[in-house]
Amino acid sequence: MPLEFSNSPEVHPPLGTYSHVVTSPANASLVFVSGQVAVRKDGTWPKSFLEQADQVFANLVAHLAAEGLTPSDVIKVNSYIVDDDGDPGALSRTRSKYFGDHRPAATAVIIAGLGNPEWKLEVELIAVRS
Repeated sequence: MPLEFSNSPEVHPPLGTYSHVVTSPANASLVFVSGQVAVRKDGTWPKSFLEQADQVFANLVAHLAAEGLTPSDVIKVNSYIVDDDGDPGALSRTRSKYFGDHRPAATAVIIAGLGNPEWKLEVELIAVRS
């Protein structure tokens, strides 16, 4: 049974690239990916929000692949944003670059800071293995 995506007709439609509700198949296992920041394999990170968002999603997709999963297996995305460089659509566009038309449930929270003051974004996710 595939993932089911729904949006109640009694509630406003999603305001971005997400679904209000995602239901996973019976007997599926959940895979939790810790929050990822824009640190590259060599320990460096880009400076701009857009470049950091791209690296964050590249890191997330690499973790999914290591588990035999793809972005289409993601059911929930939590984003913690420190600075969006004045471009509030950048995160949605970057997520769409990696997730295509897949619309998992999502939360975005503006926060005061992360573990390093140069990091502008952290994203964690939950995927399902059926």
